[in-house]
Amino acid sequence: MFTGIITDVGTIEAVENRGDLRIRIATGYDMATVDLGASIACSGVCLTVVDKGPGWFAVDVSHETVSRTAAQWSDGQKLNLERALRVGDELGGHIVTGHVDGVGTVLGICPEGDSKRIGIAVPAALAPFIAAKGSITIDGVSLTVNEVADQPDGTAHFAINLIPHTQAVTTLGALAQDQAVNLEIDVLARYLQRMEAVRGQS
Repeated sequence: MFTGIITDVGTIEAVENRGDLRIRIATGYDMATVDLGASIACSGVCLTVVDKGPGWFAVDVSHETVSRTAAQWSDGQKLNLERALRVGDELGGHIVTGHVDGVGTVLGICPEGDSKRIGIAVPAALAPFIAAKGSITIDGVSLTVNEVADQPDGTAHFAINLIPHTQAVTTLGALAQDQAVNLEIDVLARYLQRMEAVRGQS
């Protein structure tokens, strides 16, 4: 379980294909405080620490995960990192599971004062579960949806604002038009999605 509040930006140092991908990630975390088997969200993807050393950790990324997430598993790629929530930690964002629901595409970026307004297109499967003033996780970052515009083909466009702090401490400050991003819908919307699916079968 996570909150969507990023605590480090890591860099992929090595990618080894072992059937699954073994990814080595450089980090500022004190790895002496991270156990093998611990969970770390990597740009919104919950992964298990399988090896570690001073200033780095390694994770295994399955073919299934690669196929369902943005193209972020390459040498030199920056990743938003968050360690798993512990009992008693401040819940500064919203409840995030680290399970990516789909991939969105950046439509455009407009400056608004010192902030940036980002427009993102989402597939039809996710469109019904994104609501204005609701929460959304983009590449692991907890954000508030400003507005949603449904499209004739069933997809949707939504917009968020990035304040200067978020731009500085996450990878989102470097987003570019047409870039793919990992999306996780709010956990409440996830349960509503399941309820609707079951209702549709009855």
